Amino acid sequence: MPGTGTSIADAEVMSEWLAALENTGFATWLRESGSIWAYPTVLTLHTAGMVMLVGMNWTLDLRILGVAPGVPLRSLDTLFRAMWIGFWINFVTGVMLFAADATTKGSTSLFMLKLGLVVLAVLASVLMRRSINRPEAPSRSIPVGARVYASVSLALWVAAIAAGRMMAYV
Repeated sequence: MPGTGTSIADAEVMSEWLAALENTGFATWLRESGSIWAYPTVLTLHTAGMVMLVGMNWTLDLRILGVAPGVPLRSLDTLFRAMWIGFWINFVTGVMLFAADATTKGSTSLFMLKLGLVVLAVLASVLMRRSINRPEAPSRSIPVGARVYASVSLALWVAAIAAGRMMAYV
């Protein structure tokens, strides 16, 4: 069948690349070290980054959806900086955790689903911020688009976190 050989060759190259990544000194140390500074610390930092990213995001999402209407949206604008700090903590620690178990994580569709959900959730957050920070929007009204993005964001973060937790069982 045409093209099948290329797919198999691509899969073999990917498998070799994932194995090489997993066998680096750093990945081996992270995975096999009994040190508290290895896997437990990286996993804790990944969790803390998720708390920052998703917690701040949910605070904004829920405010946009009507929770705590007395809190001005402009006062929550500083949460976006904390969200990005949490994102980058998660990105760095996520790469580290992936390297420690690349052959397993890199070959599962659940991991790709998790990454896709995270990308979509971040995109929804960016679009939500743009819709509430429009100069022509009245300061007290929340655009319908922002409410849609906030709802989608909540659902995507729940799904991404669930997918991430499910990975421990596959």
